[in-house]
Amino acid sequence: MGPYPKRLAYAAVAWVVSVLLAVQPAMAQRQLSFIRDAEIEHILKAYTTPLFKASGIIPEAVTIGLIKDDSLNAFVAGGQNIFVHTGLLIESTDASQVIGVLAHETGHIAGGHLARSRDAIEDASTVASLAMLLGLAAAIGSGRGDVGTGVIAGGQELARRTFFSFSRTQEGSADEFAMSTLEKIGWSSRGLLAFMERLASQELVPESRQVEYVRTHPLTRNRIEVIKHFVERESKHSDSPLPAEFAEMHARMKAKLVGFLRPDLALRRYAESDRSVAGRYGRAIGLYQKGEIGKALEILDGLLAQEPANPYFHELRGQILFENGRAAEAVPSYRRAVELLPDSGLLRSALAHALLEVQDDRLLDEAIANLQAAALKERYSSFIWRLLASAYSRADNQPLLAYSMAEEALARGDVRAAKFHADRAEQLLPAGSPEWIRAQDIRVMVDSRPTARSG
Repeated sequence: MGPYPKRLAYAAVAWVVSVLLAVQPAMAQRQLSFIRDAEIEHILKAYTTPLFKASGIIPEAVTIGLIKDDSLNAFVAGGQNIFVHTGLLIESTDASQVIGVLAHETGHIAGGHLARSRDAIEDASTVASLAMLLGLAAAIGSGRGDVGTGVIAGGQELARRTFFSFSRTQEGSADEFAMSTLEKIGWSSRGLLAFMERLASQELVPESRQVEYVRTHPLTRNRIEVIKHFVERESKHSDSPLPAEFAEMHARMKAKLVGFLRPDLALRRYAESDRSVAGRYGRAIGLYQKGEIGKALEILDGLLAQEPANPYFHELRGQILFENGRAAEAVPSYRRAVELLPDSGLLRSALAHALLEVQDDRLLDEAIANLQAAALKERYSSFIWRLLASAYSRADNQPLLAYSMAEEALARGDVRAAKFHADRAEQLLPAGSPEWIRAQDIRVMVDSRPTARSG
């Protein structure tokens, strides 16, 4: 077992960063913890891609972020960025509820509601910092395994509460958009109705005790009645099923989140007699979180025998071994995960980390190749750049070491260090090379800032 609590992290759910969120005086400061997970991100993209396409939104232009928070909430911030709380996913009863909420949030993006809010963030430098964070630039933290690590010192004023809230008119508009978009796709709006009805009782609860979604999305009985009327009398697809695979995706997503975040609950909910894939998945993760490594691996090996081409099962096996000091044994599992899902930067960074931890310089080239590929997908991951810097240091490649350190510092927001290393990279790299050009870009970017913040 590693020195830190096992994480919903590192490819399986990569690292977490906590960011101080400044709000209006009516609310105390709180922390947001961003989680990365290759499988859950894939599921949410599968749910949202048809919504985005039907809305005329380029799917690749939207970032979907996962926030470790037990409350039921989802919100749009910083443009085309949707954030979903883990609590909403865990407490949702089926995929249709999640999709209904995501369709509603897509309505806020399509309607430009955030940009129209008079309380939207005005300071350009704050917007730039927010965009960087909302692009999950710094969400890879320091590489430590404990959830909630990597607090950004000093705290930034990223938003006010009203930045995340919308008017009742905008809420109604987003509902209408969600229903029309789901209808266009041929999906039912019953999930949206079910979620809204679940929240209906919150209007009678004091604001301080309301779930977050109600506080940021004004709910009225009229909104619910409009949705109900559409579902029961107007929609041609109220009883149309979602794609068959969505239900299993939802079950596995919930099982993974419960296993990592609530292991005791996972062991109660997913009994040994539960032979479903999701049930065994959640139990294996729960056991792993509780230190029962042998039992967890036994269940996971059974899942792999059933689904040998599942990259996320191979990834989890690699993670369990890696976090328990068995890096060399983890490498084959991570390699197989990457073979099955080569476009995942999170999986490639996990493999590279394991390769580096084996402490065999014969594996350096493979580690560097995977980190380079990962950096193309996760350019603002400070952890990936830090691993690359470590690999180049071991390979005694000083020019690329300097360049990697410049990228790592930039991803952390340490502009002074970024400029220092970019200047050095410019001096050492071949003129005109892609890295030399990028080092110049970093230097120019830093020099153009009105102020520089030291790390």
